[in-house]
Amino acid sequence: MLVSIFNDVIGPVMRGPSSSHCAAALRIGRLARDLMEGRFDDCLVEFDRAGSLPTTHDSQGSDMGLFGGLLGWEATDERLPGSMQTLADSGVRIRIETIDAGDPHPNTYRLTLSGPQGSITLHAISTGGGMIEVIRLDGFPVAIGGDAFTTLLWAQGGATALRDELSAREEIDAVLLHERSENATTLVEIRSMAALPAPLVAELRGRPGVGRVRELAPVLPVLSRHDAAVPFSTAAELLARDGAARRPLWQLGIEYEMARGGLDAASVEAMMVEIVRILRRSIAAGIAGTTYADRVLGWQSGGFDAALRAGRLLDGGSLNRAILYVTALMEVKSSMGVIVAMPTAGACAALPGVVIALAEGMELGEVEIARAFLAAGLVGAFIATAWTFAAEVGGCQAEGGAASAMAAAALVGLAGGTAERSLAAASMALQNMIGLICDPIANRVEAPCLGKNVSAAANALSSANMALAGFDPVIPLDEVIATARRVAGQMPRELRCTALGGLSITPTSLAIEARLAAARTGCGSGACGCQ
Repeated sequence: MLVSIFNDVIGPVMRGPSSSHCAAALRIGRLARDLMEGRFDDCLVEFDRAGSLPTTHDSQGSDMGLFGGLLGWEATDERLPGSMQTLADSGVRIRIETIDAGDPHPNTYRLTLSGPQGSITLHAISTGGGMIEVIRLDGFPVAIGGDAFTTLLWAQGGATALRDELSAREEIDAVLLHERSENATTLVEIRSMAALPAPLVAELRGRPGVGRVRELAPVLPVLSRHDAAVPFSTAAELLARDGAARRPLWQLGIEYEMARGGLDAASVEAMMVEIVRILRRSIAAGIAGTTYADRVLGWQSGGFDAALRAGRLLDGGSLNRAILYVTALMEVKSSMGVIVAMPTAGACAALPGVVIALAEGMELGEVEIARAFLAAGLVGAFIATAWTFAAEVGGCQAEGGAASAMAAAALVGLAGGTAERSLAAASMALQNMIGLICDPIANRVEAPCLGKNVSAAANALSSANMALAGFDPVIPLDEVIATARRVAGQMPRELRCTALGGLSITPTSLAIEARLAAARTGCGSGACGCQ
């Protein structure tokens, strides 16, 4: 699946502490719900003991996301903190177990749902930033990313003739066959850019040899055609294509997303302008004040705002406004408010905080900010194509490092810099954050995440100004991304967001975690929003 700026990098719009936990789990739940047509009364969730989820699924929001998805809710639904209780109250038996599965990916969900119509078992992975892939369904190896309307048929015997017949239909984009050697059943996967017409679905249900038929709605905003292509997938390819044109990076970002999603330029820009408006509302909400029971840090951005207005802070120029916006966004995230993963929820504040702050200081409007985000999104697309945004795979260098690189490129664009200078800034910013570990205190995505987002923003501003002044990044961006990936492979598992290393295992962190756990157990009713 080709990386999309809106699917993989700028988004999802969501609530919750972690996009790879909350939003990804919700998307997995939505697909599972469709597989059961919304009717099930038993839910078994299994996590591999050696993965990241046994220690993080509760506190970082996998549970509320998964059960919210099983209820059919959106990622912005304010009821999400209570989704597990709501699902249980509806009569569904819920079991969460830790097993020795040997799953290769640390963010693997094993889900079995049962009901009057039978049962389904799926294995899915959260690949970072809210992106997912269903990798196994009822024993069939698959690769379903939620990026198209998908109709599944369980057919007895060979289905080659059926595939060939369906592939010729105009409304169908692709037909894939998944076979298991141990039985004679074939899973037929039909992908389309719109829901199949009801008469066609009815015809398929009535075909001899066809058992179950299930229709899965897409869970991503930009759909994917099987023959989609992008004009470039690395920084080097972009520079070669742009040549002497020396266009700003945002223009190339629009070109990329038009090709990727089959969109026109106006639609791409309008989608990003809406993201800008959401972020501005979230910043204002954060500064005005946030409350939430189950979190490590309280509302602090208001105090920073007051100190800034009173002139009690050191003169940081525009950086002080950026710090205010970054901290406000992080507090909104931690209080279950609406944020945008850019590129993840844990690193949601560095890029929008510094870009919006600097743009306001330059008296630029929402279109200019949207274009800066498109430039950032393109850098993120290069990172996601070659590597990951998942801290469980790459440490915080994959989240905060990526966000800082993206922000640096965006800031150069705000100043009118070329694509070459934007990529230079991104390279310098990511170089400065290689090796950054992920060690959430008390198993919450708050601290040291708050400070890391602020540092990422400051690093982005410094790198952007250095690039605008002509500084040499020395190592091209593509090679820096490859290096970060290699370093991630050398990191111990305990330093890649499993809450088993770094600050997360200090005595203070463990004491805070115990206190919050006791408060959650003592609440029980969910009225405090901590379920």
